[in-house]
Amino acid sequence: MLVLGIETTCDETSCALVEDGRKILAHQIYSQSEMHNQFGGVFPELAARRHLDVLIPLLKETLSQADVSQKEIDLIAVAKGPGLIGALLIGLNTAKTLSLAWKKPLVGVNHVEAHLYAAMMEQPELFFPALGVVISGGHTFLTKILDVGDYELIGTTVDDAIGEAFDKVASLLGLSYPGGPEIEALAKLGDPTYFPFKAGRVKEQPWDFSFSGLKTSVLYAAKGANTTKNSPLCIKEEEKAHIAASFQAVALGDIVQKSLRAVKEFGCRAIYLGGGVTNNKQLRALFAAQNPSIPLFWPAPGLSLDNAAMIAGLGYHTFCKKGGDLLSLEPMTRIPLGK
Repeated sequence: MLVLGIETTCDETSCALVEDGRKILAHQIYSQSEMHNQFGGVFPELAARRHLDVLIPLLKETLSQADVSQKEIDLIAVAKGPGLIGALLIGLNTAKTLSLAWKKPLVGVNHVEAHLYAAMMEQPELFFPALGVVISGGHTFLTKILDVGDYELIGTTVDDAIGEAFDKVASLLGLSYPGGPEIEALAKLGDPTYFPFKAGRVKEQPWDFSFSGLKTSVLYAAKGANTTKNSPLCIKEEEKAHIAASFQAVALGDIVQKSLRAVKEFGCRAIYLGGGVTNNKQLRALFAAQNPSIPLFWPAPGLSLDNAAMIAGLGYHTFCKKGGDLLSLEPMTRIPLGK
């Protein structure tokens, strides 16, 4: 089955052609990060307008790359959410139009679930039950994966996602957007034990995450107590690196520690990780240093950020299990991860 995938949940426009949920024949991604850098984050209206400009040319380029005609496509899979409503509407309405014009079935895909599937796509064998770890700019959660499409939520963030926390700390230090790569690069120059930051704890919810208190500690370290985010920095230039290193060590350490505890607590046979924060080399080093006794699977290069290959891949499995969706399918800014 040849599946066309479309992804427009936030600020990446992407199209892909995937065979039988695994083999990527063509994959194109257009990133808007440079355009949104001036705002320190994604500007939703501009994101939607840019998707409108580039989606059809990107689609044509994808078909050309694979040397595939519309007649050869069996299914159209599109990210239905979670995401920005305006951005979602561009991708979803494009997919509906193609479905109607080409007389092809349509299936909506949970974008967050697809981040987990990205780590499974190219694996010859899958191990269940497994621990799923999604860490991105919009999401942070642990889930027990019983099968593709079958999940039991373990813990989630009660405030910011980890990627969002990286962006906000980067902005506080005067670094550019997106903040993850900026913090990671600066942290290499700093001492991760210089500032005694601590991970957030959620009362009576040991598997949940909280990054709000950690961000506040960073704010006070950088600008002084009883200050605001608009106050000037009160630290030396070289101390920026120490803040970046200390923040990163605590935030990533919290992810690693809870993940490895959850593996034992919930009887998991493997760990599958998804989302943009999986690109962080320090995170991978922290997992490796713990030497987990079970397999650890990361997304392949190009599949960690928002992309259409994971949408097409998961779309294949979703369609095989429940069939297609009606053209009345609506975008969802939030989708609970469940059965």
